Amino acid sequence: MTETLAGSRWLVLAILSSALLLITVDVTVLYAALPRLTADLSATASEKLWVVNAYPLVMAGLLPGLGTLGDRLGHKRLFLSGLAAFGVASLLAAFAPTPVVLIGARALLAVGAAAMMPATLSIIRLTFENEQERSFAIGVWAAVASGGAALGPVVGGLLLERLWWGSVFLINVPVVLLALALGAWLMPSRPGQSTRPWDLLGSFQVLVGLVAIAYAVKEAARRDASLLHALLTVFVGVVAFLLFKRRQDRARHKLIDFSLFRDRNFTAGVATALVATFALIGFMLVLSQRLQLVLGLSPLEAGLFTLPIPLAAFVTGPIAGAVAPRLGATNILCGGLLLAGLGLALSGLTYDAHLTWQVPGFVLLGAGLGATMTAASGVIMSSAPADRAGMAASIEELSFELGGAIGIAVLGSVLTAVYGGSLAVPEGLVVAPTAFDSLDEALVAAAALPDGLSDGFRKAAFAAFDRAVMAVILVASIATFAAGAGVGWMTRVHGHGVRR
Repeated sequence: MTETLAGSRWLVLAILSSALLLITVDVTVLYAALPRLTADLSATASEKLWVVNAYPLVMAGLLPGLGTLGDRLGHKRLFLSGLAAFGVASLLAAFAPTPVVLIGARALLAVGAAAMMPATLSIIRLTFENEQERSFAIGVWAAVASGGAALGPVVGGLLLERLWWGSVFLINVPVVLLALALGAWLMPSRPGQSTRPWDLLGSFQVLVGLVAIAYAVKEAARRDASLLHALLTVFVGVVAFLLFKRRQDRARHKLIDFSLFRDRNFTAGVATALVATFALIGFMLVLSQRLQLVLGLSPLEAGLFTLPIPLAAFVTGPIAGAVAPRLGATNILCGGLLLAGLGLALSGLTYDAHLTWQVPGFVLLGAGLGATMTAASGVIMSSAPADRAGMAASIEELSFELGGAIGIAVLGSVLTAVYGGSLAVPEGLVVAPTAFDSLDEALVAAAALPDGLSDGFRKAAFAAFDRAVMAVILVASIATFAAGAGVGWMTRVHGHGVRR
């Protein structure tokens, strides 16, 4: 490492962290704006879910290809290109006139984010040669990743107090411009492997598979679901994934080298990252809607209500990175998941209690996820050889983004299905069928009823939504506990509780 690089490595980490914060905040910042956005753009329940899900789904589909493209072109070059694309897409999203345009802008945001995210970890891996410093740097990275996602509703709430919903995207632009200038100046340039080919078709196959499966899940949860459509899209998704696996098995230069998963630590890290974001993103999505639509909090109040989650993650992330070489990262994987599961369970038990009683659950959830994501990142990156840094980073990011996309698709669909199935319309009252699709639609339908009838229907809709939120918390907590137990069994029974 040159003296110049040694002196600027912490500034490089700051640049990477600021870009990562934009990416992760953008996953959830829209939650605070959803009620207002839905009304302003007249978005349907399905369009609302796609506005949220287009970003993590497209990002997850592109990550394998763009991660290895960084190995070919150089990670700095790809990072700065992705950052520029992210800024342009932010402008488009801020002024989107229709839900369709906003969905397209979110997809373009995902392209920029997918170019940046693997590069952030790869640059950290290449910049920090000292193991202790690298563990701490990855801890900072993971704290930003987990805390940023949970911080999104707070940022959105602050902006929406005085500005329109597009401001949650417009705020990205000045940060992008500053990071571009500093990154071009300070970030070290390392040549890529110019002879390494890039598999565009393979990346496309992953994207088709992810979108098809997500569409099938959403279709199955609809009130007027078509079983045929759901089965057909599942078939398309499975075929796309099988073709991708076959292509990778035959390729000399792979987007995803499945032999990496022979290392049980690597596999445990990937599974942990997936489940952790599944629980966090799904939980934040439904909680943000309940706080605003049921409890009547403002976007800022709703964001501040959940502030203990990111604060706890910001604290435990770097700590977990610093102690991982002594305690063992795989031990932190297991413990963090169990702690997060306990936090979710406690949140369910204190669901209707005063905020004072809900804070401990939020703190446990944030602390567990902050430690878990740090350990997962460290295990994944340290288990792969240096020449596969881009590939390992893309797999790590893919697991995070895929977990978030699955969390939105599955837990969002659980919310929709339980809400629609448990909504009891008062006897003799006729409402629009769309009222069974989402609480937003039910509130619109209630507003059109006479005063004597609207209150009763509104209460019934709130009760159904509360039951649906409880179902989401139950599913998320069970998944997190099961993953913690599974990781513990995998790493101990097979003798892989190593210190990394």
